[in-house]
Amino acid sequence: MFYFTALPFGLFVTIFFVFGVIIGSFLNVYLYRLHTGKSLMGSSHCLSCGSPLKAYELVPLLSYLALRGRCRKCNSHIPKRYILVELLTGLLFVGVALVAADILSLLHLLFFVSVLVVIAVYDIYHFVIPDELVGALAVSAMTYKFYLMIVGYPVQAFWFDVAAALLASLFLMSLWRFSKGTWIGFGDVKLVIPLALWVGYQSAFSMVVMAFWIGAAVGILSIVSYKLYRRGQPHLRLLPQELTMKSAIPFAPFLILGYLTVLFFGIDVISLLSYVP
Repeated sequence: MFYFTALPFGLFVTIFFVFGVIIGSFLNVYLYRLHTGKSLMGSSHCLSCGSPLKAYELVPLLSYLALRGRCRKCNSHIPKRYILVELLTGLLFVGVALVAADILSLLHLLFFVSVLVVIAVYDIYHFVIPDELVGALAVSAMTYKFYLMIVGYPVQAFWFDVAAALLASLFLMSLWRFSKGTWIGFGDVKLVIPLALWVGYQSAFSMVVMAFWIGAAVGILSIVSYKLYRRGQPHLRLLPQELTMKSAIPFAPFLILGYLTVLFFGIDVISLLSYVP
């Protein structure tokens, strides 16, 4: 963030948060219309009654809060996903601005995390990772690596990065084939390549391990929370099937969280394990 040192820190955070929230609002539209054949240029409307939304109903974050999460006309609930995506994108943009080394890194990372938000949400809802989004990440990661080599990044390190990305993908592919697609999807096998390529060979292992650790923790907590919620309510049915250790859980969000922990906090799993007695 050295290139913004002239700005007060509070203003710096506010600018990137607001920018991220605005982009998050666009991502919500893109998510809703992705693979539906609907144009991104169409006017926004209520998903329940179809009423066109006024300009003051489209202000990111504020409109949702002012309307208390309900449509102004039909009073139906607006999915919480909308405000969560806007808030998450705003926070990610602030985090990216804090860790980016230069302007080009900043622009690439802003694009990268925006695509990752779409992938995570889409995978949660549909258990599918769109190939075109993974392709966009791959192009972004490769062009950034080429830029780094132009400014002095060792060519040998670049090939180490490529090898680490392919090895990470090969590892996930082995899990995919062994489990016949029940543990992870083939989309995860492809997604890990641009993620590992971006973080580099020194952090690719930590990223994958963190993804599995986070996934295991979230899975266990979800099952325990569900069991506790169900206690004393034998007739209540919140989900189409009971949560168990065999329940399908999208893995892309955990891969993305593993990537973000390495990106923002520089976590090194091998160093962490060295402290274990």
